[in-house]
Amino acid sequence: MAKVKAKKAKNATFTWECTNAKGATVKGETTAASADVVKAQLRKQGLTPKKGKIRKKSTSILSRGTKPITTSDIAVFSRQLATMIKAGVPMVQAFDIVGQGHSNPTMGKLIMELKADVEAGGTLATALSQHPAQFDDLFVSLVDAGEQSGALETLLDKVATYKEKSEALRIKIKKALTYPISVLIVAVIVSAILLIFVIPIFADMFEGFGAELPAFTKFVVGLSDGLIENVWLFIAIIIGAVIGFKQLKVRSKSFNEGLDKLALKLPAVGALTTNAAIARFSRTLATMFAAGVPLVEAMVSVAGAAGNSVYRKAILQVRDDIASGTTLQASLSQNKDLFPNMLIQMVGIGEESGALDEMLDKVAEYYEAAVDDAVDNLTAMMEPLIMSFLAVVVGGLVIAMYMPIFKMGSVM
Repeated sequence: MAKVKAKKAKNATFTWECTNAKGATVKGETTAASADVVKAQLRKQGLTPKKGKIRKKSTSILSRGTKPITTSDIAVFSRQLATMIKAGVPMVQAFDIVGQGHSNPTMGKLIMELKADVEAGGTLATALSQHPAQFDDLFVSLVDAGEQSGALETLLDKVATYKEKSEALRIKIKKALTYPISVLIVAVIVSAILLIFVIPIFADMFEGFGAELPAFTKFVVGLSDGLIENVWLFIAIIIGAVIGFKQLKVRSKSFNEGLDKLALKLPAVGALTTNAAIARFSRTLATMFAAGVPLVEAMVSVAGAAGNSVYRKAILQVRDDIASGTTLQASLSQNKDLFPNMLIQMVGIGEESGALDEMLDKVAEYYEAAVDDAVDNLTAMMEPLIMSFLAVVVGGLVIAMYMPIFKMGSVM
């Protein structure tokens, strides 16, 4: 009864997702003392709550002006909490030690909210599930497995390692793509400045030459005039294209699938995307399998962590095959276009020897190193292409303006 009173002391807003009598999904929010109270209220209304879909709505963590919580913050929190628990520090006290004076105030508030939920009698996994933006289903599943097996510190340590590896992989891919995109944006801005502000000055000067301008110079001057006359139209088109792209990314499943398929087929980028997907697949499955999560259940989280819709569909198909009695190796072998032979053979060895998580860890390390090589190769390939682009575009504009000057001697 003491636990119930502790929960009644303060109401909170919960978001929920239920199934009604007709089988349709219904969503909403309810203010109550606990998730159990919300569940009871919904059942009285003839609604059946979906598992794990009653979550406390956190306003303090996502309010404006707060410093965002990064993957690194979550990884450090996991590592620190694992160390505290391994040292025999009670969990509630560990939250105080880790949360007080945290370099990120928002993360500190989140840790204190987790402490309050655990103090109220809930499990750590339940407390984490109330903050899906910071702790995904994979994280919650691993913690839940750790609490049930009595090896929470070990699982938290594995989660921290997984988060650190995943973040390192994300940074490598971002690094490979950021550099060429940044240079191209700068090149476009420089070219626009030349066309709008510099070339008109040269064009006015050329009018007094009294000679026929070279065809290339005429083309560039016409391009400049067209851009100046329709500058706001071009800006609107660019802004519209960016907004439209973002909206399609958010709303269109087929658009995202098309982009993912294209990413796998592009030269250099395709190898990088494939290696990254295989590394994520191996690392995530190894972590969940080592935690004792059943293979079929683990595949759902693995599919979500793949980072590519093509691989996500393939992994979900693997899950269906395993559920019907097929081995993991046999299922992967049916799609050799996506899953390389090395992965398939290592999985087979792992299944036969009972060391699947160790074999998958080795595969993950290999493909994470392959991502490093792919990033270096992509950077090495892009640098001469970018220099050539700058030479053609910016250099071409400069040459077009100086060609009439070179002929000025013949006019005079």
